Amino acid sequence: MNGVDWTLLRSFLAVVESGSLGAAASRTGASQPTLSRHIRDLEQALDVSLFTRTPHGLDPTEAGLSLMDDARAMGAAAESLMLKAHGRSQRLSGTVRITASVIVANLLLPSMLAELRQREPDIDIELIASDLSQNLLRRDADLAIRMADPTQNALIARRLGETRIGLFGTRSYLRRRGRPARRADLLDHDVIGYDRSDQLIRGLAASGLVASRDDFALRCDDKLVTWHLLLAGAGLGFAQTLLARRHPELDQLDIGLAIPPLPVWLVMHEDVRTNARVRRVADFLGGALRDFLVDG
Repeated sequence: MNGVDWTLLRSFLAVVESGSLGAAASRTGASQPTLSRHIRDLEQALDVSLFTRTPHGLDPTEAGLSLMDDARAMGAAAESLMLKAHGRSQRLSGTVRITASVIVANLLLPSMLAELRQREPDIDIELIASDLSQNLLRRDADLAIRMADPTQNALIARRLGETRIGLFGTRSYLRRRGRPARRADLLDHDVIGYDRSDQLIRGLAASGLVASRDDFALRCDDKLVTWHLLLAGAGLGFAQTLLARRHPELDQLDIGLAIPPLPVWLVMHEDVRTNARVRRVADFLGGALRDFLVDG
């Protein structure tokens, strides 16, 4: 048993106690491919077969069952060591680094982080507002709020819900320019779009509307700027409906565009989930964002 990575044993215990990779993944937050790889690595390290694959799941072999007590004992020791290594104590303190999109960081998180600071004054927050995905594997951040499905196996992802996207215009703009009734009418309006990003062009194409960069009367890749252009009545723009509903001057326009909702994920590296302050911030933000998505 010398030299065996505790991470492998932890995955082994989860699969034995859960009965399948799927159930173990739900319990631990790790992906099924990660758990499967951990089992293979452990079998190679020990030179023994730990499971029999059956149509109903994974059944531990006799050799696998014989490791259970030792694995649990190692687990208790490893958890104790990890808590000390991550500086966990009765008093939550230290820094947690969060990354989120420009819109989420500017328009959603400030009130949530203000409440968090009142509850946990000894936890410092570093906030990265960026539409580029920070690399959690390199520890560029402890937590990420993402609107795309995480793909890296070593990340733990919690799906909080989804946010719908709609087409909006201010009432002053609509009085001045009229309301589009069909998809084709959109190109006769001042549309707020992106400069170098083709995200909106691809989204419109998926809804059956062919557009080019030149069809956008105002172009900027900073989504916070496009949000303020929309609020200023500069043109029609796309926004999260949960945010737009906060502004009574905005009207939503239904012109038959099939815009898929964006999933909202809270993501962390699996190595920091036992860190007390990271877990505290993750649980608080997860709950606050989930409530916001449900209320919307």
